[in-house]
Amino acid sequence: MNYGVTIDDVRGARTRIAGRVRHTPLVVSETLSRRLGTNVHLKLELFQKTGSFKPRGAFNKILAAGIPADSRVVAVSGGNHAQAVAYACRELGIHATIFMPQTTPLNYLNATREYGAQVELVSTIAEAFEAMAQQERDGATAVHPFDDPLVIAGQGTVALEILEDLPNATDLVVSIGGGGFIAGIAVAAKAVNPAIRIWGVETVGADAMAQAVAAGKPVRLPAITSIAKTLGAPSVTERTLALVQQNVESVTVVPDAEAVSALEFLLERAKVLTEPAAACTLAAAERLRQNFSKDSQVVLVLCGGNVALADVCSYTRNS
Repeated sequence: MNYGVTIDDVRGARTRIAGRVRHTPLVVSETLSRRLGTNVHLKLELFQKTGSFKPRGAFNKILAAGIPADSRVVAVSGGNHAQAVAYACRELGIHATIFMPQTTPLNYLNATREYGAQVELVSTIAEAFEAMAQQERDGATAVHPFDDPLVIAGQGTVALEILEDLPNATDLVVSIGGGGFIAGIAVAAKAVNPAIRIWGVETVGADAMAQAVAAGKPVRLPAITSIAKTLGAPSVTERTLALVQQNVESVTVVPDAEAVSALEFLLERAKVLTEPAAACTLAAAERLRQNFSKDSQVVLVLCGGNVALADVCSYTRNS
């Protein structure tokens, strides 16, 4: 069962969003290659418009749904999805309302508002989802952050770019929030190369997928305690869980301290400033290194870079 997402959907998404998003760079890192004893490449998706992969899915959903200008779109986000939906709606002349938790960092709130969206703050991410559902019942079009075949297909276009730029890629290391990003990447990558391996990554305190895999069903987290707020989905869904079970080798959960250490290393040596939610891929690759040979071609997908300097300073003080 494909749960509504196929390689044809991903290829269709790529055609649909062409000109709306960037083909982001894929670069080799000699430093990380030496460090991990294999060939390491960085997919710099943090250079995507709005600073993360999220516009791919947002544009695909809105364009495929044929939502006319002056209509209403509603979404839920702790940060990156908010900016993506706000940006897509601004470009397409659509009104966006985004429900965001009160704990959302100020840089995410400011950026979302600057893209023209109406931001509504609520107590929790669960309350945000309830508010989105009510707006949808009232006639707005909801753009779910991860549990939507069109959103998943849009995110999967990252894999098509990677395999065009590096056809012999053997391993992709990908962050997991609600699971839509890794689900789309896995569907596309496995269709192009069934032998490729997809490795999922979460942080302690934002590990809804790892807990779901262990339980065999979605598990609702009582709270998100990780600093990697953009991985903070309260639970995954049956769709994203099934796609991970079918296509992903394993889900590695790393502590915040390892994600911060990886963030510092990437900034100092690769000269890119990532979110902890992206840097955790390096932390996971360190733990997975016994799975790679000297001939492996490993891609760390750096999915976002929307982090405030003040937050980075607080991470390093507390790590």
